[in-house]
Amino acid sequence: MAGNASSALRQSWQRRGALACLLWPVSKLYAALTALRRMLYRSGHLASTRLPVPVITVGNVIAGGAGKTPVTMAVVRHLQSRGFRPGVVSRGYGRQTADCRAVTEKSTPNEVGDEPLLLARALDVPVFVARQRADAAKALLVEHPEVNVIVCDDGLQHLALQRDIEICVFNDEGIGNGWLLPAGPLREPWPRKVDLVLHAGHAPGGAAPQFALSRELAEHAVTAQGVRVPLDSLRGQDVNALAAIARPEEFFAMLRARGLKLARTFALPDHADLTHWQAAGDASLPLLCTEKDAIKLWRTVPDALAVPLQVHLPAAFFDALDGLLRRYHPPLAQ
Repeated sequence: MAGNASSALRQSWQRRGALACLLWPVSKLYAALTALRRMLYRSGHLASTRLPVPVITVGNVIAGGAGKTPVTMAVVRHLQSRGFRPGVVSRGYGRQTADCRAVTEKSTPNEVGDEPLLLARALDVPVFVARQRADAAKALLVEHPEVNVIVCDDGLQHLALQRDIEICVFNDEGIGNGWLLPAGPLREPWPRKVDLVLHAGHAPGGAAPQFALSRELAEHAVTAQGVRVPLDSLRGQDVNALAAIARPEEFFAMLRARGLKLARTFALPDHADLTHWQAAGDASLPLLCTEKDAIKLWRTVPDALAVPLQVHLPAAFFDALDGLLRRYHPPLAQ
């Protein structure tokens, strides 16, 4: 029931229909509170931390998934290729702890969140989580003084941490009907000042340089042991699929586009706790899931297959990012 209500609300965000118009007065209140909060940070009434190294924030202005974490991975790998020593900070959404801590190979999703754990396992960089990302960044720099750039995963609205470069990511739904929550998908008015924009659909407008990105599933799935299983080998047989992400139907559609026959699909809320999840129906069928879900699912369903999402960013985007970085690390960004 909750999933159906969420889907109906998301659909209403794509047009200025009856439901959106009904919620529009509430969105005006939300807009006022958002503007007040930003003004308090700008005036210094709310504290904002400046770090001794540049901060790159990867985020969005829309509610729900926009592919921020794969973009964060791509940015970190690019930084490494250019000689930087990056570290990553995150709030660790969905975790059951409230402290500041490092994400390690022994960490669990309940301790650090699913996305930070995925980042730590996929990238050879230090990852820290804290409710206040500034606390995570300061702790990271103390433990890893070699780090010379911080990448903040999903922190565009986290004004308590000052940033030097802002990257805003849009999915193919763009800005929807252009209204703020809850009448529309926007967390804050758009356009707003950012440094770089990445978009899967139409360019959302605004003054910042805008670059189209593409997303597709890899041609293989991965087992808990790291073994690759070609998706072609699963064609012609029934499989189940699970997704606990903002837009699960998108994952299912991408699997079908790969020629897979989905017997059952399990669409769960974003960041859902999968500790006690069990498949209904024929549990003997192969179960495909996202990488983020596999981090949690492998503890109880070790045979689950994670299908990586590949994000392709244009070379012009990285050129623009390098140009911005020259203000802070001229020798490394050449």
